Amino acid sequence: MHKFDVGKVTMEIFKYGETEISYLKKKDKKLSEAIDRIGKIERRVIPDLFTALINSIIGQQISSRAADTVWNRLIDLVGEIKPETIVDMDINDIQKCGMTVRKASYIKDIAESVYSGELNINELYNLSDEDIIKKLSLLNGIGVWTAEMLMIFSMERPDIVSWGDLAIRRGMCNLYHHKELTKKQFDSYKKRYSPYGSVASLYLWALSVEK
Repeated sequence: MHKFDVGKVTMEIFKYGETEISYLKKKDKKLSEAIDRIGKIERRVIPDLFTALINSIIGQQISSRAADTVWNRLIDLVGEIKPETIVDMDINDIQKCGMTVRKASYIKDIAESVYSGELNINELYNLSDEDIIKKLSLLNGIGVWTAEMLMIFSMERPDIVSWGDLAIRRGMCNLYHHKELTKKQFDSYKKRYSPYGSVASLYLWALSVEK
């Protein structure tokens, strides 16, 4: 398995292969053409759930470049992204890494929830996608979109297509030549991709930046 370290954090590549590709190409002609044109997509995942959760909080509503900067500053501050290294930090020190006080408080609250045992993060592996969203949405700063991104980019759940992700919807519009996308249309495409929606999402993200 291809592993690499980014900012002292071990990352891997989202795993998929011929089974998923063949299914999606059979189900959708336009997606099939896009898959052939784009080729294999390598997207990084963070296997450690807690690390991935903090990373997703940092990445909310800011660019990837800005998120990387804040992320590296936080690592420089705490050493390792673990509940025990964050709970001892002052919120103001976390905020000085380049985020809002509110976002810093979310990170601190999540670390305290995991550290105290209030949230057993490893139990998420035993839950359905819907129950993971419900469980994580109880935490301050975590909504449906963040939970869905965690399921793709840490847990590697196979069938996640996020209505709340603007780039996913833009990718669908580009692929199917829609000026706007209704929820009904989205749900129809999502059902078509199932049970390999996460791989479809990788291609929709790629398609979202095409003219």
